[in-house]
Amino acid sequence: MKSKQSGITLIGFLLIIVVVGFFAYMAMKLAPSYSEYMGVTKAMNQIATEGTNGKSLDSIRRDLMFKLGFQYVDDATVKPANITIKRDAGGTSVLTVAYDKQIPFMYNIDFLLHFNKSVPLQGNVGE
Repeated sequence: MKSKQSGITLIGFLLIIVVVGFFAYMAMKLAPSYSEYMGVTKAMNQIATEGTNGKSLDSIRRDLMFKLGFQYVDDATVKPANITIKRDAGGTSVLTVAYDKQIPFMYNIDFLLHFNKSVPLQGNVGE
């Protein structure tokens, strides 16, 4: 009685390795940017919970940039111009950080990631 072998061939195995390797490489390129975004979120939440009574926009930007340094967020990633404060219809101030990050992938292929996070601030923001 003959037994028939079953399983994956070498070519099939190599094809699976190539596909898995491609996605692993992509994940390794993208993961640091999302880790950095989590640092931005954490720093923004710290600013929001501290309270901003009487602080100016420049003072809040300075505090946020200082806290971003502790979260290993590069100064070239989030610039002070990316940090805005607006009042919504209810009168509360909202801190918004919106920035783009371009990540080279391979050859002439780049990833362009857009991050946008808003948190409500406690207290009144001065001018």
